[in-house]
Amino acid sequence: MKTHPDTAANPAEFPTATTTAGSEVLVKAGIKERNVTVQCAFPAGLITAIVGPNGAGKSTILGMISGLLAPDSGEVRSGETVFADASRSLPPHQRPVAMLTQKPLLFPHLSVLENVAFGPRARHRSREEARRIARQELAAVGAAELADRPATALSGGQSQRVAIARALATHPQVVLLDEPFSALDVETAAKLREVLSKRLRQEPRPTVIFVTHDPLDVWMLADHVVAIENGHLIGEGTVVEMLGQPATKFLENLSGMNLLSGVIEESGEVATIDAGGVKLTGLWQGKNHPGPQTPALTAFAPQSVALFQTAVSGSPRNTWQARVTEITPRGAVQWISLELDGGQSIQAVLTPQAVSALQLAPGSPIFAEVKATQITVYPR
Repeated sequence: MKTHPDTAANPAEFPTATTTAGSEVLVKAGIKERNVTVQCAFPAGLITAIVGPNGAGKSTILGMISGLLAPDSGEVRSGETVFADASRSLPPHQRPVAMLTQKPLLFPHLSVLENVAFGPRARHRSREEARRIARQELAAVGAAELADRPATALSGGQSQRVAIARALATHPQVVLLDEPFSALDVETAAKLREVLSKRLRQEPRPTVIFVTHDPLDVWMLADHVVAIENGHLIGEGTVVEMLGQPATKFLENLSGMNLLSGVIEESGEVATIDAGGVKLTGLWQGKNHPGPQTPALTAFAPQSVALFQTAVSGSPRNTWQARVTEITPRGAVQWISLELDGGQSIQAVLTPQAVSALQLAPGSPIFAEVKATQITVYPR
């Protein structure tokens, strides 16, 4: 295995791409020592999540794209620019790629502003221009007021905001994210998902590739999903295709939460969304209360779904007509797959006794209910 290549064999054959909008990234490469051989494409200007079990090869793919690892077979390219092949590799600093990990890795001897300005300065921008870009990026992630602070005086969430700003200050074609929220508490991670989703969708959009084990990251950030197991590609598609109908045990576990996307109808501490004709009411988790038609995501556990043969009144409740599509035993419980009237799919968890009492079978009509306090609504 080759790591940290310093020079390309012939720089003329590896031209540095311009830092404009993102281009498609193709990885048709492998590293024998890591038992990774993949062939996958990451669409230009979209956000792609790489998912898979620990040791599947996700971080190896990021390493080959960033230049921290060199393939010993195949090639890695972004648009027309070949990043690496089996014999040569463009060094990391010559690739229009920014990488963000769970550790911010800010320069401790620099201020926040100078940390963010470092990338533009390294690309020969004037000090004044680099600082202007840095202030813009800090403002974009809600950290403008931190500009003059020492990097050592920040909280974990503040440090990660600054790290996001620093990664994007060079206007990279490709942005790599390796579990950037895993070291943060739930509330801080939720805020940063919102910040990052908004920033990464600004034009010109880079091509974004991120590794995560959190289904909320996938549903709230991703446009596309690539699934890796045992060093090989096992599937790719939209978020709904990959998590709505999981083809492997890992994807099934990853999609363990019921997640429905839609648009806001009413907002406040309690928000109502329209998910393709299905109305859901739950507790709003965003910083601000958005207006109608704002994209949103709802999340609720299968264990919170109650099933009844007739609709039960109560407030505040969500009640939907549904049809049983599948019943799957998992240990001491049974998972009930349901199709709602709008065509969306959710799951419920019942005991075998409850399944028998309700006389459930594939095709059975049923009413599904969830309390509003058990549904969380997130900005998307």
